[in-house]
Amino acid sequence: MKRVIHKSVIVVAKHPTTHQLFRFGIVGSFAALTNFIIVVLLVEFGKLHPLTANVFAFMIAFQVSFYGHKLWTFSSKGKHLSSLTKFLIVSGFGFCLNESLYALFLQILKLHYIPALIVVLMIVPPITFTLSKFWAFAK
Repeated sequence: MKRVIHKSVIVVAKHPTTHQLFRFGIVGSFAALTNFIIVVLLVEFGKLHPLTANVFAFMIAFQVSFYGHKLWTFSSKGKHLSSLTKFLIVSGFGFCLNESLYALFLQILKLHYIPALIVVLMIVPPITFTLSKFWAFAK
């Protein structure tokens, strides 16, 4: 039994999607951290409402995300404009989901903005990975 589990782990670890998930996680973490820091700075120092701050943060984090995923996660050789357009659609969908969940957590569930943001940033990335891999940066 141990030998079968060990071989399964090796097969999964060597699978290209596993490497992409790992890279997606790293790039996504940098994008999420960028988003998080900008939201906190804009709320605490800019005195913006968290939902408004999140819009500005998303625009900046999008750049981190697009270039990181195009160049490193998926090593996409696709046309820049095509990949950018598709990823913008994926990210736009992700942002709408992000902002909707964030509004739900803030306004309906009355969560503090930081834990609410952390939960949102844990829900949306698996969805955007799937859409990015199989559509935006598909080879």
